[in-house]
Amino acid sequence: MGSQDPRAPALLDLGTATLGASGARVMPPRVRPAWSGARLAGPAFPVRCSPADNLPLHVAAATAPAGWVLVADVGELAERGYWGEVLTTAAVARGLEGLVIDGGVRDVDALEARRFPVFATVVALRSATKELPGTAGVATVVAGVRVAPGDWVVGDRDGVVVVPADSLDEIQERAEARAHNERDMFDALGAGSTTVQLLGLDASPVRTEEIRTD
Repeated sequence: MGSQDPRAPALLDLGTATLGASGARVMPPRVRPAWSGARLAGPAFPVRCSPADNLPLHVAAATAPAGWVLVADVGELAERGYWGEVLTTAAVARGLEGLVIDGGVRDVDALEARRFPVFATVVALRSATKELPGTAGVATVVAGVRVAPGDWVVGDRDGVVVVPADSLDEIQERAEARAHNERDMFDALGAGSTTVQLLGLDASPVRTEEIRTD
């Protein structure tokens, strides 16, 4: 891929589940990898399209900085192929790190072959027009999550999160602490402790029966 920011690998290692539990904004589960194994992390370049039109995505693919991720809203008409092999070829050539879109994509085999990470809500064959207004590089709301230029977006098998730029260090520190605590918990579980003990859970609301095994 392109000129990946050195912070990206650390955020990918932490993962979206840990980042989401540490204060990152979580996108709904409808936004998922378009191909198995897709992962991305980078500064966000927000895009807003008119329904059934992808002109702003063409503008974004031509103007977004190398190493950034396009994060796009397409309005209420998700079932169009807003992105496919042509735009992927353009994005790869310019060093973009991936796409998150609350809408449809197509040419999924080509996306995977080029190892271009895409997170979308649907695969759709019908094409989009290229003539209606929108925005590129302007803060917008994607899948219910506000995304500003330079916010960080991270996507993996579990989903997609957005980390506000002004909270990146704080959320990353929380996530690293959480990951450290979880490693300690894994060790304790392997040694015979239970999650009820380790998390201090009140088990009294759960009715149980003793099971004889002799």
